[in-house]
Amino acid sequence: MVKVGVLGATGYAGIETVRLLTKHPEVEITRLVSHSFEGQKISDIYPNFDGVLDMECCALDIDDIAANCELVFTALPHGVSKDVIPELYAKGLKVIDLSGDFRYNDVDVYEEWYGEKHPAPELLEKSVYGLCEIHRDEIKKTTLVANPGCYTTTSIMALYPLLKAGVIKTDNIIIDAKSGVTGAGRTTKLDYSFSECTENTLAYKVATHRHTSEIEQELSIAAGEKVMVSFTPHLVPMKRGIYATCYANLKESINAEEIEKIYNDFYKGEYFVRLVPHGKIPESNWTAGSNFISIGFEIDTRLNRIVVCSTLDNLIKGAAGQAVQNMNIIMGYDEKTGLDMPGMYL
Repeated sequence: MVKVGVLGATGYAGIETVRLLTKHPEVEITRLVSHSFEGQKISDIYPNFDGVLDMECCALDIDDIAANCELVFTALPHGVSKDVIPELYAKGLKVIDLSGDFRYNDVDVYEEWYGEKHPAPELLEKSVYGLCEIHRDEIKKTTLVANPGCYTTTSIMALYPLLKAGVIKTDNIIIDAKSGVTGAGRTTKLDYSFSECTENTLAYKVATHRHTSEIEQELSIAAGEKVMVSFTPHLVPMKRGIYATCYANLKESINAEEIEKIYNDFYKGEYFVRLVPHGKIPESNWTAGSNFISIGFEIDTRLNRIVVCSTLDNLIKGAAGQAVQNMNIIMGYDEKTGLDMPGMYL
């Protein structure tokens, strides 16, 4: 049994982490930290926890957390994690961070895309990018996991096997991705209100979204050379879910059976990866409410191009579920523990 704290427990990613942990047989939740709701019971803020978890939220106190937790999930706003995590790490805690602050191998890339100095670049060398199916061996050995986000997980997992196998060209990769509104976090900003979002779709941060740099980092590792992508995120009128349609030019003619073999070999034995048989394309309903990712493809023989479609739940496999999966790896638990559930579909 591991004693766990959740920092930023009342945001969407934080509360999904809490929800998953309440049913994890190897977890005791000992601290819920919330700046906005200090002193209030989590079940008063989110009544779905009534009678299940009635713990009070507390203020951020590093010494108190270190005394009462062995592992913490930090679901804090951007910029806050990088100030808090060095102290948690120095106290010997295992840390799974859901922000983008420790996801980079190169501090210069972080500073270029985030436009600010990183206060703890030495920890970037110690953190591991927590994409479980790709970096499992490194995750097992670390105590600081940089949990990937939803756009990055969906995009990287769709393209990584193809780049690793060397069957697609590294230039002109295009990722067209759509996110549900919860991807923006729990906010009262007008842009994310019901009237602004319903029956509306928009592209945003075109050619400038920070997650582009994460995707390029990981895909470059797969290819063994620098990869640059054109990444365009969209906001679509649904609560949860991510859908990425990825386009890449094939190096030479290849048939569907060969592509299927590449994916099947790469993701062999991966419980949370669902490879859709050729001829079908996944839908966001298939993964909503679950820790699964579904991946399918089609080959455009006319243009000698492959189109890969992938989808997952942005709050689970794209955030909280992957974080719990990372905890399971670090602690030596079965990876499916607390996560072995089908999607909601409706």
